Amino acid sequence: MSGSTLLIITIILLAVVGLLVGVMLVFAGNKFAVEIDPKEAEVRACLPGNNCGACGYPGCDGLAAAIAKGEAPVNKCPVGGAPVAAQISEIMGVEAGAAEKHVAFVRCSGTCDKAKEKSVYVGIQTCSAAAAIPGKASKACQAGCLGFGECMTVCDFDAIHVVNGIAVVDRTKCVACGKCVATCPQHLIEIIPDKSTYGVACNSHESGKIVKQQCEAGCIGCRLCTRQCETGSISVENNVAHIDYETCTHCGKCAAKCPAKVIVNRTGKVEIAETA
Repeated sequence: MSGSTLLIITIILLAVVGLLVGVMLVFAGNKFAVEIDPKEAEVRACLPGNNCGACGYPGCDGLAAAIAKGEAPVNKCPVGGAPVAAQISEIMGVEAGAAEKHVAFVRCSGTCDKAKEKSVYVGIQTCSAAAAIPGKASKACQAGCLGFGECMTVCDFDAIHVVNGIAVVDRTKCVACGKCVATCPQHLIEIIPDKSTYGVACNSHESGKIVKQQCEAGCIGCRLCTRQCETGSISVENNVAHIDYETCTHCGKCAAKCPAKVIVNRTGKVEIAETA
């Protein structure tokens, strides 16, 4: 058999194999195809595509599938907000309703001018690295913000920055995705209703005497705040005050009485242009 004949036979065999593989792939594609709900595709097209997980589902695809199945409300996307909810409600034929906005809140007031320094930190400049070693960076308070900004680097919405040594949240940009919460090794950040006027900006569980030695803006557990609250919405646990945001009436009496001024009015404008 000549070389040219062998080449022709090889080409024919390859063509036949390729054709058979193609037929099998088409058959398999039709046989095992997963039908997609047309509404799911329409809902997915409305979603912003950030895939931030703020909705509690694995990305926009997961949320679209849940909405199409009726397992999630049409206003579940915090990034899209009311405009996206309105579009999806038309697709699903239901009322959009009103979703309560939530935002991140940093429980620390230990700015550079208030937190006492105990040493000079020369290690890796990340919160996780500093938190992993004895002493936790340079601040005397071991429970406060370390100030290296890992929460800032994971935020997809430019909603959190380090200002004067502590993380600060821009409420107008925050979508409560929770990435900063999961990243903070100090467990300082929590998600709270945006309507909440006041928050306790301290996380130290030390006694009042030690707190005063470590920071000028730390909760000393004096319980004066609890005596002012007429609804029992604030309590002191492990030497630090906590607010029940569901029952708080935002009267501000606790903040006015707090001697350490760690119950802060968090509804004012926060300047975050100057970051560290």
